[in-house]
Amino acid sequence: MGGPLSAWPWENFGIFKYLLYGPFVAKVLLGRFYDEEEHSNSNISLCLHLLILCGLRGLIHVLWSSYNNMLFLIRNRRILQQGVDFKQIDKEWDWDNFLILQTLVASIAYYMFPFLQHLPLWNSKGLIVALLLHVGLSEPLYYWVHRRFHGEYLFTHYHSLHHSSPVPESFTAGNATLLEHLILTVLIGIPILGASVMGHGSATLVYSYVLIFDFLRCLGHSNVEVVPHQLFETFPFLRYVIYTPSYHHLHHTDKDTNFCLFMPLFDALGKTLNTKSWQLHKTLSSGSGNSVNTVPHFVFLAHIVDVSSCMHVPFVLRNFSSLPYKARLFLVPLWPIAFIVLLAMWVWSKTFLVSSYYLRDRLHQTWAVPRCGFQYFLPFAAEGINNQIEQAILRADRIGVKVISLAALNKNESLNGGGKLFVDKHPNLKVRVVHGNTLTAAVILNEIPQDVKEVFLTGATSKLGRAIALYLSQKKVKVLTWIVGKWITPREQSWAPRGTHFHQFVVPPILSFRRNCTYGGLAAMRLPQDVEGLGCCEYTMERGVVHACHAGGVVHSLEGWSHHEVGAIDVNRIDLVWKAALKHGLRPVSS
Repeated sequence: MGGPLSAWPWENFGIFKYLLYGPFVAKVLLGRFYDEEEHSNSNISLCLHLLILCGLRGLIHVLWSSYNNMLFLIRNRRILQQGVDFKQIDKEWDWDNFLILQTLVASIAYYMFPFLQHLPLWNSKGLIVALLLHVGLSEPLYYWVHRRFHGEYLFTHYHSLHHSSPVPESFTAGNATLLEHLILTVLIGIPILGASVMGHGSATLVYSYVLIFDFLRCLGHSNVEVVPHQLFETFPFLRYVIYTPSYHHLHHTDKDTNFCLFMPLFDALGKTLNTKSWQLHKTLSSGSGNSVNTVPHFVFLAHIVDVSSCMHVPFVLRNFSSLPYKARLFLVPLWPIAFIVLLAMWVWSKTFLVSSYYLRDRLHQTWAVPRCGFQYFLPFAAEGINNQIEQAILRADRIGVKVISLAALNKNESLNGGGKLFVDKHPNLKVRVVHGNTLTAAVILNEIPQDVKEVFLTGATSKLGRAIALYLSQKKVKVLTWIVGKWITPREQSWAPRGTHFHQFVVPPILSFRRNCTYGGLAAMRLPQDVEGLGCCEYTMERGVVHACHAGGVVHSLEGWSHHEVGAIDVNRIDLVWKAALKHGLRPVSS
């Protein structure tokens, strides 16, 4: 990078860049409290329309991103099975810079061109004129400029940023330099200004053209083929009228073809149309292109923790899910919607796919049981939850999954005996059911300093607590009380002496109430560095860190162990599992 106009003026502002919308918001708010003359009212209307349009444009990109990450719906029609990793998410973090730019440019254009100040609501002729100007000017100009940007200098200093995203998604469409978006702004403006100069402009034209433009940009940068191939087979000429996600995907892989804005006609005229375009589109839209590659080697079977954290998933807010979960104020307005969705899931939903990544060419997936943490403590809900878990295990066995690891409450001893219920009921399972608690115990034990002589354990007498207590007893460490794994209140924390360090393995983690004590995180391990396509954090974990029970399943998979790991923990295997984890590149969070 480094060419003129390659950097954004506000790229170092961080979240404060949104203060650039401040004058528009202030104008709208002040106009509601003070009487203004007609000309000023027109300005207020402009500011309000720009803010609404900006919000709608951002929503289009977010909704496309959400759809791209609904793996439970689109996994067989994905163009690339690889997920969007943290590096790409960070690179595209400021994808919405162009919205600020074009809002500022639109406000300047409003004062430069008086005919924009009194646009009617509707003018049907304007839509036709804008369409003709788009096809006759914007499309060929974009095609010509785009080809120039693939020259050595312009590509190296400008366009390479856009092509640096390995998995195109809607946010990739906005990830480009200032110069490129200035050019796009001009191309968007040609049909709108042209129609308005001819006296056919309207507010409807501005909204419809800009929103359709953004929609089609997001369509082209989707990682899911959504255009049915039957449409082109019935109406072959449409192949040259509208592009598809797979069509533009070929441009990102083979950079010398498929340059068009939205209409492949111009690639055909310029002899840059990729010959694989139509066959790839048919293969992907029929869902037959990736079906073999979507069978995971390992599955982590999780569950929803609470109403707020259920929104910490890629198909709700991708950027938010790429950071460790924390309760955020902006989530509060979404709580009613999330709660209604959770109730609907309780009634109708089955276990669904949440996220995935690759480790040493093996596909690892996280599935979620559609139940919240509190539901696991309702006596009447136990049978339904166990049925969900059982069906997930049977499905994993049917499609060829090698290992399935049960998370948190899905392996609750009082619920199913740490998974033993399912193994006893289905003795011929090929998939290995793992609770991962052996590695969880190993992580907790290795956090305890070597010179510790006495340990106080508090909570519930779980299989994990018993294993830790027995292991420590074998090491001649005095165990005063070995009741482990229960969430403790601030009052119960106050009984601990000053300087206590709380080791914990309870979800959700206990509150850090004591300032004169220290608190460890949940038992976790860092995945190996060669993990690919990982772009979301697991609950409160750091990037690249997973719960120890998740890591335990990974180790079971990598080692190729043929036994189930359910029920009570074999204390004699704790050191073996720990060494296996280290051998495969998993590391304690502190290292």
